[in-house]
Amino acid sequence: MLSKKEIKDIQSLGLKKHREETGLFIAEGPKVVNELAQALPGELQMIYGLKDWIEEAGHLFDKHKLTEISESELERMSHLQTAHRVLAVFRQLPAKEPLAKGFTLYLDTIQDPGNFGTIIRIADWFGISDVVCSTGCADLYNPKVVQSTMASIARVNVYYDEEGLWLTRHKDVPVFAAALEGKSVYSCNNVSRGILLIGNESKGIRKEWLSMATEKITIPRIGEAESLNAAVATGIILSHMMKN
Repeated sequence: MLSKKEIKDIQSLGLKKHREETGLFIAEGPKVVNELAQALPGELQMIYGLKDWIEEAGHLFDKHKLTEISESELERMSHLQTAHRVLAVFRQLPAKEPLAKGFTLYLDTIQDPGNFGTIIRIADWFGISDVVCSTGCADLYNPKVVQSTMASIARVNVYYDEEGLWLTRHKDVPVFAAALEGKSVYSCNNVSRGILLIGNESKGIRKEWLSMATEKITIPRIGEAESLNAAVATGIILSHMMKN
């Protein structure tokens, strides 16, 4: 049984302020916890699981980092609508400024946690190891973001460009901007080096960065839908740009 303080401390990691103060974050659900714990054993602090989950998967982990909890305790600590059997606490990963040697995603004010996390997962799918984020993007360690990445945060370096100067330091790299008007993405393929700018869900890419684009690219619309969300657009664009 956990103390009220232990439960409160874990609950507090749902807030960015407390994540920054402690350098910790939480992951929830068997799949995400299993993958992160296997990929980041040195960052794993503790796993809190229901009895049935520990009996099923506990043998995979250091028993000194396993704590059995009740369903009511898990529900109090969880930040998901439905608690999923297990929750783990990890130490945050140090972010490294990307050198833009390969292909890099640059996200401009992607605020929705689900979209943000899904884009990181998409980057991982296409073998992109670096994602740069402007100020105003969702926090990487927001529980909803962590859940949406499905453990891809263990493989993708996410760097926050607090000063907004990262693009200006890489003027020698081709910059592709996802825009409403531009070259059809269907004619783009085999891009081995470059930066793909993805804009805010409602406002798009800010003007000063759009002006830095080597090329604007668009997804031709065939039907009547007004727009695509940022994650869907990113997936479609990368599926064409990353073709061999």
